[in-house]
Parts: sequence; structure tokens; C-alpha cells
Amino acid sequence: MNQLKPPENGYQLRIRTNVIRLFRWNGAWGAATALMAFGPKFLWNKALGFTLLAVALDVAVGVGMILANKNYLAELDELQRKVQLNSMAITLGVGLIAGVPFSVMEAYHVIPFHADIAYLLILMILTFAVSNLYGTWRYR
Repeated sequence: MNQLKPPENGYQLRIRTNVIRLFRWNGAWGAATALMAFGPKFLWNKALGFTLLAVALDVAVGVGMILANKNYLAELDELQRKVQLNSMAITLGVGLIAGVPFSVMEAYHVIPFHADIAYLLILMILTFAVSNLYGTWRYR
């Protein structure tokens, strides 16, 4: 049986557009960060000029991603905004509380490996995803 979907209203269309824009900015930042991280070794043999350009590109695209997040939050309704802001607050707290001891443990050789920033980023991504899913589930 084929069911017709109701047409989207203006709010839903704006949210969909902002989610797509946010996804694109996040993807662009991921690509710019990968270029900055791997370009000096694999593409331009550690040439300082290219490395600085890659850093500038990463920062510029990062600013665009921040603005896309800000615009996305501005378009949400109050409940969705509350869920997003709670998730961001929890993620910031976890990042700080885990990141500083992680760095200190590496400095004093408590952990047998290099405390790479990628580990902290993965923790923060997972924290945001879980807290966002929980917040969305909690208010349904």
C-alpha cells in the first residue's frame, strides 16, 4: 500500500536545508583538517608555505562550520535547541575533564602511547552523539 507523505511546512524545509548545510560544512572541515594533517607528509614534502596555507584553510573552513552551527541552532524550536545545547555542554565538559588528565598522563609517561588529539575528538564525537540521542529520546 502506497502512503503519501504530507507536504513539508516552511519550518521543516528550513531545518532540512540547515541540516544539509551543516553536514556540508562539517564534511568540508573534515577534508580541510585531513589536508592539513596529511598534506605536509604526503603531498608537499613539509614545504612551510603550503603547510601554512593548509592551516589557514582549515581555520577558515572551521569558522564557516561554526557559523553554520550557529545558524542551525537559531532555526531550531525551543525543545530541539535545548537538546542540542545540553549535548554541546556535556561534550565540552567531557572533553575538558578527559583531555587535561590525558595530556598530563602522557607527559609523565603513565600511558604507554602518544596522547593524540584524535582520541579526544573521537570521545567528544561519541559523547555528543549519545547525549543528543538520549536528549531526543527523553523529550519524545
